[in-house]
Amino acid sequence: MENASLFERLGGSNGINTLVEKIVANHMENPTIRARFRPYLDTPEKLATTKHHLCAFLEAGSGGNAAYQGRSMPDTHRGMNINATEYLAALDDIMAALEEEKIDAQTQKDVLAIAYSLKGEILHQ
Repeated sequence: MENASLFERLGGSNGINTLVEKIVANHMENPTIRARFRPYLDTPEKLATTKHHLCAFLEAGSGGNAAYQGRSMPDTHRGMNINATEYLAALDDIMAALEEEKIDAQTQKDVLAIAYSLKGEILHQ
């Protein structure tokens, strides 16, 4: 897997789908951010759409074939006024999902680097 793309190292489409399910479940239970995510439980169709966009975003961004057609990061997070504590809580959830799926340390670092690169597009929008 030395020359494998990030997409391949994440387990391809199936691996990304599993990660998204775990990340969203983690967000639902995380006391710092769950209030932002639990309302999705009342609108299953919106939750499914959100998961679909997140899968496509991760696949497209990691070298897969999916085409992301959702909103930009600033547009998605506009008006949410996400603070640094919430942002870090979301990152913790992502990292926990990667760890649970036994994703190797270098791939975890790569995902973390990408997540940090998006920080400015997410915070206080």
